[in-house]
Amino acid sequence: MKRPPRLYFNLRSPFSWMGLKRLEERFPQAPEVIEYYPYWDPDEKTRAALEERDSGFHYTQMSKAKHLYILQDTKRLSTRFGYTMSWPVDIDPWWEVPHLAWLKARHLGREREFYTAVTAARWERGENICDAAVLHRVAEAAGFDGDAMVAAVHDPALRAEGVDALAAAYDDDVFGIPYFKVGRHRFWGLDRVDGFLDELIPALRKAGVDVADPEVADDEAPAALRERVGAYDSDSAGGCG
Repeated sequence: MKRPPRLYFNLRSPFSWMGLKRLEERFPQAPEVIEYYPYWDPDEKTRAALEERDSGFHYTQMSKAKHLYILQDTKRLSTRFGYTMSWPVDIDPWWEVPHLAWLKARHLGREREFYTAVTAARWERGENICDAAVLHRVAEAAGFDGDAMVAAVHDPALRAEGVDALAAAYDDDVFGIPYFKVGRHRFWGLDRVDGFLDELIPALRKAGVDVADPEVADDEAPAALRERVGAYDSDSAGGCG
């Protein structure tokens, strides 16, 4: 591999949340061997910075019909996977706030703890993680300096780092999330986690990385059985985009 495997996630999408949970449940080494990139709807300042470097943003806002479908679909999926989920209400969200705070946590070497805390707040308790007061409380409860995490959105260096992440997504043709890439292979959506792992594990081993076999999902038939009966369809990715 010329570049390490990578995945693009965000804190807005239920498919991203469930996709990363599925990936890390099946392959706990994922954070050690995959580069994680945050991906979000940029504000005007971030968009302007992307335009200045001849970059852009492939994602387009979904229709009301698709949004209503996703409300139903995520309820079905979370029930199937056994995840507790409370759908949050986003009113004028400013997505730089939690995502640049994630970058701040990464500088501290604690991005996993921060991610766990904010996704639990958003998807298990239905809280507005773009609200500075909410983010401050969630960060403090997870052992972070709440003031520093909330202030991340105003840090020019973190702003620039965020632009770099979104520019990388543009160069990788990311149009929705979760989005996984290993070598020339790209996978979009919650239901492409298996395909990603099928490419990822051999590629890592070929590169000399010692990795364990992924766990078989509780709701998944063994690979040998799937090959014999053709049990699963694979035509529609579960993702936002």
